[in-house]
Formats: sequence, structure tokens, C-alpha cells
Amino acid sequence: MDFRRVDNLPPYVLAVIRELTLELRRGGADVVDLGFGNPDLPSPELAVEKLTEAARNPRNHRYSASKGIPNLRLAAATLYKRQFDVDLDPDTQVLNTIGAKEGLSHLMWVLLEPGDSALVPSPSYPIHIHAPILAGASVTRVPMGADEDLFANLEEAWERAQPKPRVVILSFPHNPTTATVDLAFMERVVDFAREHELLVVHDFAYADLVFDGYKAPSILQVPGADEVAVELYTLTKSFSMAGWRVGFVVGNAAVVAALARLKSWLDYGTFQPIQIAATVTMNELPDYPREASAIYESRRDALCDGLDRAGWSFPKPKGSMFVWAPIPERFRSLGSLAFAERLAREASVAVSPGVGFGADGDGFVRFALVENEHRIGQAVRSIRSFLAS
Repeated sequence: MDFRRVDNLPPYVLAVIRELTLELRRGGADVVDLGFGNPDLPSPELAVEKLTEAARNPRNHRYSASKGIPNLRLAAATLYKRQFDVDLDPDTQVLNTIGAKEGLSHLMWVLLEPGDSALVPSPSYPIHIHAPILAGASVTRVPMGADEDLFANLEEAWERAQPKPRVVILSFPHNPTTATVDLAFMERVVDFAREHELLVVHDFAYADLVFDGYKAPSILQVPGADEVAVELYTLTKSFSMAGWRVGFVVGNAAVVAALARLKSWLDYGTFQPIQIAATVTMNELPDYPREASAIYESRRDALCDGLDRAGWSFPKPKGSMFVWAPIPERFRSLGSLAFAERLAREASVAVSPGVGFGADGDGFVRFALVENEHRIGQAVRSIRSFLAS
């Protein structure tokens, strides 16, 4: 039997290092895993308490609303006003999703079909590339990186794309490259979308993980952006609630309504006690994202400063929970997968090979800041020995 969509998916390169890490650990190696971006910070105690309390109420054991309970959507709208001074109608412009990944994937079903196309930066988080493909559309690559003019590349990609794209997927702070933008860039993107009748999908997963005084802009801060854009926001990183799967699609009311209609056929929403706990967490812990960000910033400094002392130097990221590092020159010919395998086997440090995020990422590896500073220090010492050997 053919499994057409699944059979067309490429091998998940990032899983290679994950499996190697498990193999090495079974053999007794103490591998510091900075590969898989699985946040290690515990969820806020308040969230756990409210989840427990709500789960004990049998009324919350029934089906919930696939679009999210009203108070949850109101809490998300209130957060956007507080954080970004963006006004959202919780009834028409906010939709709860089962994490941002589910929201993005089903959003592509709403926006794209066979014969359509999308613009996607490269390298990118794999689902950004493959969600349009799973919807049957084609993807036009938009090169991005430290030496690239992303906006100029967007314009060039639009010109060469056939058929003309309906959607552009962006995400800042960016995974994996950690690239950041300012509000002026978002203004240009909104103008670009209006000119070419595009819808912008901005994955804002790392909205609150920002360093050195930088503040990431929401695309919805641009006046009139909700005419041409939606944004995905999640509690995964901002509130250390990765496994809870609480995300939102916000912005353009017509798109939100269309996705809500599709989801009404597909799911009954997140378990209601989780929605209740998430509501209370957003409302009562407004400063938590800054606390989480400070922890990641300290880990970033420990890793980047340590690697710099070891002779592996590159600019520090201003956002996300990752470090995107160019492979040292004398190892570059190996490619990112072979280099990541050597780091795992010879330095007992797991990182993600850049090629797992698209061919344009092959000269890099990605470190995830998901271990404490003691473990990061251990990783740095091992890498220093590896580089000196």
C-alpha cells in the first residue's frame, strides 16, 4: 500500500543525532544533549496547581470547545494588549490550537491546496517547510542568513515563483538561525503582502525569549496588519509549558474563522483543565516570560563565552532558545551531519546538524539551551578538548 503524503516526506535528519545520543548513553557515555529543543524548565507551580484543581471537577472531563473556552481566548487577547499594545477581539481574532505546530499545519490546509505555492525562508524549522507540502502545495525557498538580505530575497523569490505564492511563512526570533528583525521590517512585509495579495503567517514561538534589551515585534503591531496576517503564539517557551500544547492563531478574522471551522471537524480542543490552568497562568503570572528569558540569556552567555574562549567564535543571538554556530573552518568539509556525529562520539555533546533545517543550513550546527549552566560548562570543556585534539 502507498502512503502518499508520508512516503514523500524526507528522512528526519534531526532524529539521527537523537538516536545516536540514546545509543551512546546506553553504552555508558554521559552525553550533554543540546540537540533536541525540548525546554527543561519546569512549568509554573501555579499552572500545575490550577490544572490539578480543574481536573478534579468532573464537569471539566467532557468535550471542550475546539476554538478554546472564552476566558482562555480573552486571556490571550489581554496578553497581546499588555505585551505588544495590540488590540484583538477574543471572539473573532483569537483561536486556541493544540500547540503552534498543530495550528500551523492545519492552517496550511485552510490556505493552500494542490497547485498553490508558499514562500518559506531557508533554513527553517522543518514544519515550516513541510506543512505547505503536506497540504499539497509547492514551496519556493527564500535564502536567509547573516550575509543575506532577506527582504530582497523575498522579492526575488516572488518573481521566480510559479505559481505565484498565496502564503509567506516567517518566524522571528528565528529557529534555527536566531535571526531577529525590527518593526520597520514587519512594516515592509505587510506592504509586500498587500502589494502581492499574500497572507503572512508569522510563527511567534520565541516572542518572549529575547536578550540584551531587544524586544521582538509582533507583526500585528503594524497598523492594518490584521488585513493580511495571522500570528502564532504559544505558551511552550514563554511559560515553560511545552507538553501542555497550548497555542493560538491570532489576527485576520476571516482566516481565524476558517481555521475554527476546519478544527470543528477535526478535534474537540485541548483538555479543558489545561485551558483553565493556561488562562490563570497568563492572567496571574505576567512577569514569568521575563524570568524564563533571563535564564536562557544566562545559558547563552555560558555557552557562547565558553566556546569563544575555546576558539570557536561567532556573534551571540539576541533571541530564541538556540545558538546557531558556523562549523569551524577545519571541519567544514565534513558537512553538518558528520560534524554533529563527531561531536557526539568524541566530545559527548549532542547538537542538531544544520542540514536538518534545509540544505542552506549545512554549514552550521544548532545548540539548544536546554541544559543548566553546569551541564553547559561540561559541554564547553569537552568541546574545547575536542577542538584542541
